[in-house]
Amino acid sequence: MPATPPSADHILRRLASSDSEIKFKAIREVKNQIIGNRTRKLSYIKLGVVPALVTALAQPDATSALIVQSVVALGSFACGLDAGVRAVLDAGAYPHLIRLVSAADYKVVDAAARSLRMIYQSKLAPKYDFEQDMQFLLSLLESRNENLTGLAASIVIHSCKIRDEQKVLCRTGALEKLIRLFDGSLSQRHSSLESLAAILKDNQEVVYEFVNIQNGRALSSLIELTKDRYSRTRLLACLCLICVTNSSCYLQDLGIKTKLIDVLLELLDDSGQVGDDASFAFSSLVEEKEDLQKLAFEANAIEKFYDHLQNHGLRPKRLEGIFLALSHLCSKLECCRSKFASFQVVNILVDALTHDDTNVRTAVCICLKSVSRSIKILSSGYFTNERIVAPLVRLLSDPSTCVQASALGAISNILVDFTPLRSTFTRCGGIKELVQLAKSMDSFIRLGAVCALKNMVFHAHKMCKDRIFMELTVSSLASLICDPEPYVQEEALALMCNFVDGSMDCVEYAFAGGGIILDAVQRLLQKTSKTGIGIQGMYLLSNIASGNETHKDTIMQLLFPQAENVPRSFFSQSLRSFDSRLRTSAVWVIVNLTSPASPGAFGRILKLRIVGIVSQIKRMANDPCMDVKLRARQALGQIITFGDS
Repeated sequence: MPATPPSADHILRRLASSDSEIKFKAIREVKNQIIGNRTRKLSYIKLGVVPALVTALAQPDATSALIVQSVVALGSFACGLDAGVRAVLDAGAYPHLIRLVSAADYKVVDAAARSLRMIYQSKLAPKYDFEQDMQFLLSLLESRNENLTGLAASIVIHSCKIRDEQKVLCRTGALEKLIRLFDGSLSQRHSSLESLAAILKDNQEVVYEFVNIQNGRALSSLIELTKDRYSRTRLLACLCLICVTNSSCYLQDLGIKTKLIDVLLELLDDSGQVGDDASFAFSSLVEEKEDLQKLAFEANAIEKFYDHLQNHGLRPKRLEGIFLALSHLCSKLECCRSKFASFQVVNILVDALTHDDTNVRTAVCICLKSVSRSIKILSSGYFTNERIVAPLVRLLSDPSTCVQASALGAISNILVDFTPLRSTFTRCGGIKELVQLAKSMDSFIRLGAVCALKNMVFHAHKMCKDRIFMELTVSSLASLICDPEPYVQEEALALMCNFVDGSMDCVEYAFAGGGIILDAVQRLLQKTSKTGIGIQGMYLLSNIASGNETHKDTIMQLLFPQAENVPRSFFSQSLRSFDSRLRTSAVWVIVNLTSPASPGAFGRILKLRIVGIVSQIKRMANDPCMDVKLRARQALGQIITFGDS
């Protein structure tokens, strides 16, 4: 039978007893009862035991044995439990523990270091000020005590997050001290490698300093550690080398790159945490690097990951890491995507899309987004399978916004210009879900929903557009165009542009609701300074201007409501923009307004001359950008058919 915890009054009286023996036994009893027992920890925290422990160790007459018991108990409360860490910190234990690290009694030192390491494993641990307390940290790194060097490493890993902190550690000699620990115990070696990775990450200046330490011998030692007998040592060495390759021109040797890929793929076979972490390390190595993705493809990385996916009962973290690794592998190269699709992984994907773990669901959606960049795979009908589409649609109402966002990313890719999938998506209730998410309070979710709708409307049949337009409503479209976030505004304009693209009937979408959409567009273009918004706005106006006389005249009125203000108008400024894409999109509007087949073209050209737009177009006929030059000359050719002056 497990021991029953005593009442609050009884335990607190014993912890506060003036009899040191009674107090000692009470502390030891608490310590023994909470080790590995989360429920008991929470119970004692509620009783108020943690502040009593801090009071006990802070007494001037406290014996070393009592201090050790108290410190160990505090460490146990903090171990793996954020509520415990919070209780320990709120009770004021941290400064006492830091003080005890410098105590004369090595048992006290050891216990304090262990407890602080427990605290620094939590995100709640206090941020260490390297500028103020660097000497203390360096003294920990110089110690022969594994717990002290481990504590120093924990502090660096937790607190070294920005470039200035990395520079301080580099400038004050922390790198050299960490490198010396390569030759220490296994624990010290691992601590030093983890700290080194934190200091090197995304900092080219610090990487430069590191590779030049001892004329490159430190870097050579790090490379040698990728051959170590211990799998965790090999993994940590790879992580440090990845930091070097990601932040500099060093380690560009093909052999070293291949070695890193081979080691990480080999580490996937580890059944423990190393195997879990190896796929995440692999992701950071190949992310956005086409050359490394090609090397990984040649090393049969996709087959290797697929083989692991075949194993049932994989831990969630292992699954998440594999899908993220595959997503990065398939992000750029068609050969990788084709190889992935060749394995017929529909069943695996469906299982992952419905997995209990949020991170797994997120990762598989990110993977689908990468693979679905392949037009060939989309055209083959690989993703039109309702077994994939249905769970993807259900993820749009997932309780996690991370899952929703990643599902939107995958759906956006899959929906582009593939009619069979659109009907499947609609049948599964996808349109309603997207429309609902377009009204989300989360701007990132709104953006993803609008992007997905934009892709669904792209080159869609009129019937499909009608259904989406009715579901979305005119007022919602106008609201999205005037969204507080510029990137949502830009995508909303692109969505509207896709609505009006196509037949003459499609242009009428812009005039629905008494013109509130065009009013929103005009207000936005008059006040925006964002180039992307300007470009999408110009293409929308250009599409509308390709319609009938009423459509064209409406655009003329929208662009030039007052002739005297034309030089300062958003349209005139777009023609003069430094961005060639904006100039091109603006000239397209003139091309469509001046089409010779249009009965009212002459009158519009006359007004364009009066307001000075024709003169601007003439100057653009020799624009340094070929696209601008061609469109400007096309517009001039149409204008000249009605006479030049």
